Amino acid sequence: MSTPETRPGTSQPPSGPLAGRRVRAAIIGTGAIGRGSHLPALNRLAEEGETEVVAAVDIDAIAVEEFCEQTGIPHAYTDLDRMLEEQRPDLVSICTPPTLHRAQTIAALRAGAWVWCEKPPVPTLADYDAVEAEEGTESGPYASIVFQHRFGSGSRHVRRLLAERAMGRPLVAHCQTTWYRDTAYYAVPWRGRWATEGGGPAMGHGIHQMDLLLDLLGPWSEVRAMAGRLVHDVETEDVSTALVRFENGALATVVNSVLSPEEVSRIRIDCERATVELTHLYGHSNANWRIVPAPEVPGDEAAAWQDFGADVPSSHLEQLRELVASMRKGERPRSSGADGRTSLELIAALYKSAFTDSTVRAGEIGPGDSFYTAMHGNVPGWAPVAAEEVSA
Repeated sequence: MSTPETRPGTSQPPSGPLAGRRVRAAIIGTGAIGRGSHLPALNRLAEEGETEVVAAVDIDAIAVEEFCEQTGIPHAYTDLDRMLEEQRPDLVSICTPPTLHRAQTIAALRAGAWVWCEKPPVPTLADYDAVEAEEGTESGPYASIVFQHRFGSGSRHVRRLLAERAMGRPLVAHCQTTWYRDTAYYAVPWRGRWATEGGGPAMGHGIHQMDLLLDLLGPWSEVRAMAGRLVHDVETEDVSTALVRFENGALATVVNSVLSPEEVSRIRIDCERATVELTHLYGHSNANWRIVPAPEVPGDEAAAWQDFGADVPSSHLEQLRELVASMRKGERPRSSGADGRTSLELIAALYKSAFTDSTVRAGEIGPGDSFYTAMHGNVPGWAPVAAEEVSA
């Protein structure tokens, strides 16, 4: 019988084997996001005695050898399965293109490793559900998505105020990811294509702000959207707008664009007793948040709302810190399971609404719905030509 120490192909809870030792981590994909975000976070926790990076994997043998040599990682691989068998990591950090995420995440979960996967998690809801089906049933392993904007002192403080209804009911919200990408950006062959990028700015850019909005306001109930190709010659959209109703009654506008020379990421929530606003670009600290109380709010109460505590910026590090804590407890981490699925479902609903000119409700897209297995839904004019011919 396999023990938790060996755990080959099992879903043994990591709390036992992790007691009193470092989390053994491996990085899959040695490009910019792995080198620039995942590895620094893992190394910082290594300094705190929490982790150790034991291996890296990349299809480019020269690239992964150089990566390991430069960073001090002891083992370089070009074969994920071999690495999982030989190194038996506790945590696999996936930094590869979205089309690879499903197979790589499932392989890691089956080997007993927890997963920390870059966004977008997978190209479709069907892929996401296939991954979730491979997770452990009670104490892991689990697969968590990189949604680092949820983490940090600012979002934690505002989330608490909203949950406690300190500022009253949320009424109106705005979610804006208006960035700029030029023609040279889309000259890279895999960009702007459903098969390789998974979607346009809603999927690849605005997903972070939409995820944070959902984390703050809770479940959405319905969406009505539009999308267009206004500038770029791509398969996907280059701009989208949506109206979203939340279960708590709040109404929100969502804009995702790669056509906006003045770039900004913004969330604004108008509550009964205050407006809270976040303005930044790729990450936020306490200084990026602003709370404006209604005139009748007592001064001492308004002052308490402004106390965000020690400044902890949003980052991969803060999410990883919480993920490792969940691993040690054998608890499902945030941004996994149903909690991680909600943003992907909203994006699928946004596309379905925009491409079919209809209102889409939460839970509507499931097996048998064309948008469950493809974000373009095989809709003529939006689906790649091959998909259109198949559907015909």
